[in-house]
Amino acid sequence: MFKGVALSVLASVTFGVLYFYTKLLGDLDSQQTFGWRIISTLPFLTLFMLFSGDFIHVKTIYKRIIEKPILLLFMIVTSTLTCFQLWLFLWGPMNGRGLQVSLGYFLLPLVLVLLGSVLYKEKLSKFQMLAVAFATLGVGHELWRLGTIAWETISVAIGYSLYFLIRKKINTDNLGGFWWDILICMPLAIYLTQTGLNSYGQFIDSPSLIAVVAGLGILSAIGLGSYILASRHLPMILFGLLSYLEPVLLALASFALGESISRDEWLTYIPIWCAVGLLVVEGIVHLYRQKQRKKNLELNIEKFDKY
Repeated sequence: MFKGVALSVLASVTFGVLYFYTKLLGDLDSQQTFGWRIISTLPFLTLFMLFSGDFIHVKTIYKRIIEKPILLLFMIVTSTLTCFQLWLFLWGPMNGRGLQVSLGYFLLPLVLVLLGSVLYKEKLSKFQMLAVAFATLGVGHELWRLGTIAWETISVAIGYSLYFLIRKKINTDNLGGFWWDILICMPLAIYLTQTGLNSYGQFIDSPSLIAVVAGLGILSAIGLGSYILASRHLPMILFGLLSYLEPVLLALASFALGESISRDEWLTYIPIWCAVGLLVVEGIVHLYRQKQRKKNLELNIEKFDKY
């Protein structure tokens, strides 16, 4: 379990570091940065998967595409969704909208809880119902304040939820499916690297930028790979709890980059943070009860052995 916790924390810290990392990319705009991130991520992600044994999923999905070509159409959709999220993740802190993006990551688990209730008829616990109520209060305040909620927040919370649902439906919810999402997006990434003035000349003017772009790919591969591997080594509840570390770090990184929450925005953020806190409390209670049941079971087995 320690290995799983370490991998999950490594993933969250890596994603937090990526928020700061954008400052090292010089004059590259968000489109060029996204393009280079996709290009540099694929080779390092491939190496990571070869090392971890996950590359077999790439081959399995390839065979499925050959057998049922319509699968490729669905994967183009998931590729579009995930690449948009990767672009938004970099665009946010580069344009002073990191807090709005991080708020979307806070809302994401709550949206998934609601979708599970509606689509899969999963019953909400008391903690979950209260968390949804707090989140609704925060979103409601934002709608009252602005008449809308930030598009960055909606894009993360709804877009990622749709992405997860489609991947689950077509059975590509593994690291191999993500590898294909990146590969399908490669032509667009190559095109975006050529946008803007002096797109390739920047690497001649500043050779160190090559190392920075390579670092972008390495960090992306480590973060994404560690996240997937952590899901294998941890109980689902604990994995879910640790995933909340990422939006917390993203919010802190946004503050460090100079962003701030205005006085009239606090009633949006505080209820949503409370909602996430309730889900964390529920998870801790669940883990405690699970541990107690296991302990009681072991005691009963010991008593039985004595007799």
